[in-house]
Amino acid sequence: MSKTTGRGTRPVRLGPRAVAALVLISAIGVVAFGWPLLAGADSGLAHSQDAPWLFAALLPLLVGVVVAMIADAGLDAKAVAMLGVLAAVGAALRPLGAGTAGLEPMFFLMVLSGRVLGPGFGFVLGSVTMFASALLTGGVGPWMPFQMLSMGWFTMGAGLLPGPDRLRGRAELLMLAAYGAVAAFAYGTVMNLYGWTIVPGLGSGISFHPGDPVPENLVRFLAYCTATSAGWDLGRAVLTVVLTLTVGTALLKALRRATRRAAFEAQVTFDVPDE
Repeated sequence: MSKTTGRGTRPVRLGPRAVAALVLISAIGVVAFGWPLLAGADSGLAHSQDAPWLFAALLPLLVGVVVAMIADAGLDAKAVAMLGVLAAVGAALRPLGAGTAGLEPMFFLMVLSGRVLGPGFGFVLGSVTMFASALLTGGVGPWMPFQMLSMGWFTMGAGLLPGPDRLRGRAELLMLAAYGAVAAFAYGTVMNLYGWTIVPGLGSGISFHPGDPVPENLVRFLAYCTATSAGWDLGRAVLTVVLTLTVGTALLKALRRATRRAAFEAQVTFDVPDE
């Protein structure tokens, strides 16, 4: 038996089972975030009631993605261990900037890790990292499964960027920095959609009105994002860009070296002895 690997390190490929699990998770997430926009005025919005059901659906699906990738790509225990190490590091980084103008260093680690690991492992890494950080900081609440989904999408997006086996050097860093800036605002916007629908007493121009037409509520939502979180999202985006451009090269090399040693791309072949 022999193992062969390419010189380059490409993200973990996704098989049909992993793709199906990711599509299902994302569909559930879109419904979880968006259903208040379609609810009636007397619906009694309460994300605190649907959050446990979302969390209960999310965990087995995350396990399903990992199992599907192990079955499709032949990953071993070292690859799963690396996922755990990165999640622990990301969880440890989050409290360093939490509560300070959106300065959250874990986001740049998620961008680079998603780039190296690929969309499937990236989604699982982002979700597990947010779960671990919530346990570490005591931030467990009805918002947690929504944060897990948002961070999973954030990290998965980095794994979907083009040219993972060709684009290297400064061009890759610039692309990752640009993605990190845009995705930092997208993360904040998606999480705003969770909070905006349940916070009463806002100004009439930015309040959510259950039962109103979706376009009218979306206009108020954009005003809400501008008034409440634009500065926070800007801080997150700027820090992600700065860290990506300054230490991104070294970290990408380290992650790619680790994935090669973990045999992420190893293809096992069996040699038939000559008779």
